[in-house]
Amino acid sequence: MRTFPTDFLWGVASAGHQIEGDNTASDTWFAEHVKPTVFQEPSGKACDGYRLWREDIDLAAGMGLSAYRFSVEWARVEPVEGQFDEAALAHYEGIVDRCAELGLAPVVTLNHMTSPHWFAARGSWLDPAAPGFFARYCDRVMAAFGDRIAVAVTFNEPNLPNLLRWTAVPEFVRDLERATLEAAGKAAGVDRYRLTNVMIPEDMDAMGDGMTAGHLAARAAIKARRADLPVGFSLAIVDDQVVGDDPSVRDRKRAEVYGRWLELARGDDYIGIQNYERLSYDGNGPVGDDTLFSGVDSRSLGEAARYAHSVAGVPVMVTEHGISTEDDSRRAAFIPESLEGLWQAIEDGVPVRGYFHWTLMDNFEWIFGYGPKLGLHSVDRETFARTPKPSAGVYGAIARANGL
Repeated sequence: MRTFPTDFLWGVASAGHQIEGDNTASDTWFAEHVKPTVFQEPSGKACDGYRLWREDIDLAAGMGLSAYRFSVEWARVEPVEGQFDEAALAHYEGIVDRCAELGLAPVVTLNHMTSPHWFAARGSWLDPAAPGFFARYCDRVMAAFGDRIAVAVTFNEPNLPNLLRWTAVPEFVRDLERATLEAAGKAAGVDRYRLTNVMIPEDMDAMGDGMTAGHLAARAAIKARRADLPVGFSLAIVDDQVVGDDPSVRDRKRAEVYGRWLELARGDDYIGIQNYERLSYDGNGPVGDDTLFSGVDSRSLGEAARYAHSVAGVPVMVTEHGISTEDDSRRAAFIPESLEGLWQAIEDGVPVRGYFHWTLMDNFEWIFGYGPKLGLHSVDRETFARTPKPSAGVYGAIARANGL
């Protein structure tokens, strides 16, 4: 038996825009409906999770998990600049309280890719006032129910645009991203409409600066309300391997994609890692297929945890990990294989605090729409009925046993 630490968190991760539906005051909803748009289809009702949230928490608890990661949608809480919706805050407070009732530690993400439409119309993180707006919103969330949450995640994958620059993406997609932002700006009547999940190369450094300042401001606001609450953010991390004896390309990728963020995490209580693949590089560039999700490898998770901790020097939380596949037997095998590598990293001294599988159910996967399947449960697109897959049972058994 490979036993995990006694206080290890076993959870699933979800995101508001991807499951709730009708997130109409958000920047992503707006960008889904302009023409042209890089989004293959609009999110619509998603998984109807804003209505079915109790059922979803019950599913997580029924699997024998000890934690549930979800996001508070800023666009719902502050749909108009400076105007906070008490009903929306009460909704998310209800999620926190239901988690507590069922013995699930509530892990709350304050910004999971989406922001209010008004925020994007101001230029998003290019706006010098953005960190202050974000901190004010985080303070309101903390005032409402911050005393009852277990972990705060300020940002989800702020490095993702930089990571995708290292991925083989067709040029027409990059052109369509630019056209989407231009169309959104025209539709909103502003010169600069910006999103964090559709980003053009010339904005990336400045957007990163804004989100860095936003994290620091949010962390200060959260700690002012509750100094003991663990605060950090999640980072998209590929297990980058070197082929041969020249690590220069791999090291350049690490510097460009992770460097700023792992340095920032040194001041946090943990670093969240989100790992889906392993890719290889020699001294000239990528070796083999480097398209998105091409490098599925169960060895990647433990190695990503080792790397993040070696640089940031803080405990690790696996805030996302999973596999995109229609064949659930692959997922059912992939989970224990990956967790074996994570267990070995822990045995070797890497402080890992928890594991959150992405995701509870098949959902809206951003520009790819409803095509990719990463859930432990399937969702009927008409009735929204959730049906467990065999992988849910496999993962639940591991969580209940706290080991492999």
